[in-house]
Amino acid sequence: MSTVTSEPTGIRSLIPARIDRLPWSRFHTRLVMALGVAWILDGLEITIASNVGPDLTRADTLHMSAGAISDIATWYLIGEVIGALFFGRLSDKLGRRNLFMVTLGVYLVGSGLTAATPAGGYWFIFLYGTRVIAGAGIGGEYAAINSAIDEMIPARYRGQVDLAVNGTYWAGALLGTTATLVLINHLAPKLGWRIAYLVGPVLALVIIYVRKNLPESPRWQIMHGYEQEAEASIAEIEADVSATKGTLPPVDPDLAIEIRPTEQIGYWALLRVLFQQYPGRSLLGGALMITQSFLYNAIFFTYGLVLEFFFNVPTGSIPYYFYAFAAGNLLGPLTIGRLFDTIGRRKMISGTYLLAGVLLIITAQLFKAGSLNATTQTLCWTVIFFFASAGASAGYLTVSEIFPLEVRAKAIAVFFAIAQCFGSLGSHLYGHLIGTGHDRNSLYFGYLLGAGAMIVGGLVAVFFAVDAEGKSLEDVARPLSLVAKPPSTIFRAGSHEDLDP
Repeated sequence: MSTVTSEPTGIRSLIPARIDRLPWSRFHTRLVMALGVAWILDGLEITIASNVGPDLTRADTLHMSAGAISDIATWYLIGEVIGALFFGRLSDKLGRRNLFMVTLGVYLVGSGLTAATPAGGYWFIFLYGTRVIAGAGIGGEYAAINSAIDEMIPARYRGQVDLAVNGTYWAGALLGTTATLVLINHLAPKLGWRIAYLVGPVLALVIIYVRKNLPESPRWQIMHGYEQEAEASIAEIEADVSATKGTLPPVDPDLAIEIRPTEQIGYWALLRVLFQQYPGRSLLGGALMITQSFLYNAIFFTYGLVLEFFFNVPTGSIPYYFYAFAAGNLLGPLTIGRLFDTIGRRKMISGTYLLAGVLLIITAQLFKAGSLNATTQTLCWTVIFFFASAGASAGYLTVSEIFPLEVRAKAIAVFFAIAQCFGSLGSHLYGHLIGTGHDRNSLYFGYLLGAGAMIVGGLVAVFFAVDAEGKSLEDVARPLSLVAKPPSTIFRAGSHEDLDP
């Protein structure tokens, strides 16, 4: 059966329908494992940087000041923003596969150079530069990989897979904590921190081997006019799936779409798409990404200070409390992610955001009253972020599925960059609210602010969330290149209710 044919008016294709009718197979498992490592690497990098920081102040390592240590995360964040915006545009222009190979290589080089930073003098500037490079690679990964996963995962699995993949950030954080505890406690400081920074590049080397065998996104290829390449990619995927699942079900020819490839769209054109064609969705994406990033950075990057200053936990014991905190964050998306595909996006996104906000208000009251100790405070965070993590992962899912394919990676990059900026504001603000640990009232109001942010995100979702569960991406967001729609399938009756006027 021919999938793609050229006609005078455009290209007629069944590729989206062929992807969405596939059963789950080893191909999809391999795809998720190969691409999902981006979040593991990000969690790994952030955690390692936090845990090895004290060792970098020693005279026999880099002899950096405490202030210089705190700037390491800032430069990594700057790199992520630059990488997301730069590689996001290239991903829409050059393809998902080309970019998720390049971005992983950029990260590998940057983090490897971090481990090779010379000691003494002003070489910490070299360290900052390598952190920018590593961050740029990870930022680019977010844009290219969220796009690729959404475009190659069947619609009925898209929500739970996206949430699970985004949630693996915390698997990386757990891995980073374990690695640094072992390395720092069993190796000399001048060597331990360097080996810790090499854990990520070693993992990246393994994943590059797996990724090189993945096909390009057939959806991206057909939308850009690469007919023969798209046919080859979808045929490769179907052959892989049918090898374990047997004969695949037929595809209704009426599900074909007709497109005319558009010219490349830059960021200025993207802004017109976001705020003229999809203003409601842009408000939704911005609200979800900003509020979750503000809360996460505010709590995550200061939780150690809270344990130390308010609950007198020795610094050497803080990583053990982190295990429970990270476990809650990891289990949330993994256990309730499927509900985003069954109960639905609107109810689950708004519910997780609102519930996390309400639970944080309760925790804030207990904290102010002095009713918590280090263990119960950590348990409260664990429960809060069980739901907040699922909601935050759904924020990434939302911005990656509600905009047209032609601008998808750039849209992810823009919202990711905005969220990171607000996230850095959160960690900076809460650091000052903690102060020396003598005033619970200041941090109490900070917790109320974070809770309010999540509640705002939840309320925006109530009114503006897109009911994308189980729908083809072309049904969720009309491709800019679409010139004809099927009479009763794609964009079937009722689907327009999710589109902005």
